[in-house]
Amino acid sequence: MRAQATVLFDGDCGFCTWSAKKLERWIQPPATIIPWQQADLTALGVSQMACESALQWVPAVGASVSGGQAVVALLRASAQPWRALGAALSIPGLSHLVDRGYRVVAANRHRLPGSTPACATTPP
Repeated sequence: MRAQATVLFDGDCGFCTWSAKKLERWIQPPATIIPWQQADLTALGVSQMACESALQWVPAVGASVSGGQAVVALLRASAQPWRALGAALSIPGLSHLVDRGYRVVAANRHRLPGSTPACATTPP
């Protein structure tokens, strides 16, 4: 599949890097997945502050989304069964839970597999 988007994650965080590798391997989204620290943020139209605070989905066309909604966008752009899961997670009640779940994981990433000392930093 051709890249439809760029996914920006925190390359200083071991858990985020581990998760990005799992996304590439298991889901194989039509996206370039790179650490925000290695990306041309200006060209992508995303601020460093946005990248420091959450995962970013930056589509080739359209507005970027972050956090839990970036995960949903990634799933919706992927092949089945991931596309169906992304559609289900877009339902208004579930969408709110996805955002909440993302925030809980992000706040506790220093406790998760693959974490590094950088994972314990709190985003702005």
